[in-house]
Amino acid sequence: MSQSPPTVAQSIDAYLETVSLSRSPNTARTYRQGLRAFQRTLRKAGIEPARHPASEAAEDWIARFAGGLKARSPATERLYLTAASGWFEYLAAERLAEVNLARLHSLIRQRARRPGQRLPQFPRTAIEDVLAHAARIPPSADPADRLRRLRDRAFLLTLADTGLRVHEACRLRRGDVDWDEAHALLIGKGNRQAVVRFSRRSLRALRDYLRARAALDGQAGRALSALPLFARHDRGAGKRVRPISTVTGRAIVHQAVAAALGPEAVGTITPHSFRHYFVTAVLRGSGGNLKLAQELARHRNISVTQRYAHLSDDELDRGYHEIFDSSDPEAPAGSRVPGVHG
Repeated sequence: MSQSPPTVAQSIDAYLETVSLSRSPNTARTYRQGLRAFQRTLRKAGIEPARHPASEAAEDWIARFAGGLKARSPATERLYLTAASGWFEYLAAERLAEVNLARLHSLIRQRARRPGQRLPQFPRTAIEDVLAHAARIPPSADPADRLRRLRDRAFLLTLADTGLRVHEACRLRRGDVDWDEAHALLIGKGNRQAVVRFSRRSLRALRDYLRARAALDGQAGRALSALPLFARHDRGAGKRVRPISTVTGRAIVHQAVAAALGPEAVGTITPHSFRHYFVTAVLRGSGGNLKLAQELARHRNISVTQRYAHLSDDELDRGYHEIFDSSDPEAPAGSRVPGVHG
């Protein structure tokens, strides 16, 4: 006796089973919620998922579903539509229905809202607290421990004052740095050659670190210019001079954040947060010169740099508080801008 073809509800259950086996529990939960909403939409249209054959699934259903998601956030809308389109793709792959996937995806593109581009957010003052904490290097009887502390300080200042991405900083060699010109030549994103400038404080930190590393580098048996700028100082490296990995670079940031701000702050600042800090510092210091910030950050498109402009506009802050808080004697201290309230 042949089995009856699956209903819409049965095929959704089968699809969700494959999702639970291949995706994270959170993703599976979200897909389940999305497809429940999808089935509610079908019921409102007079289609009962528990009785309607999956073989009669129509691409137009996705358009109706998208129309009913406008009350939700754009991010939720995209997730729910991804779940529903995944079900249609499952029907096609399992040959449970003839689905025109090209039309399905075209309908989604036409009706789904594009998620808004998030503005870069990062705790600027917290990053400065981390840098200040890293600058205080206590004496240590363990040479390897002192080397690590000097390296970590130099690494953090390099991230903050150059705008380097973490993998770019980890790949730097001693010979890449022109100490007289205070810059480094590197191959950056998109395989493009770029010049990166160093601040005086980052160069001082690097010199302190490399001076402390002189004996180790001298035993390496290689030209100094070929040695990594930031080296490993763990038991696994021994006396060999090996470059740090991006994993180590991220660990340096995490450890510095935990030491300066407490373990609960770990995760709020990442290596890329220092790049955000750099771009914003350039904009603040240059009076909002977008072209300068674009060139120094090596953004190919200035629209990327423009995302940071709102973070550097002190005049907007000052103007706002002059309008709304200047005559309020009970305005919170945090809303008082220097020069606005006595």
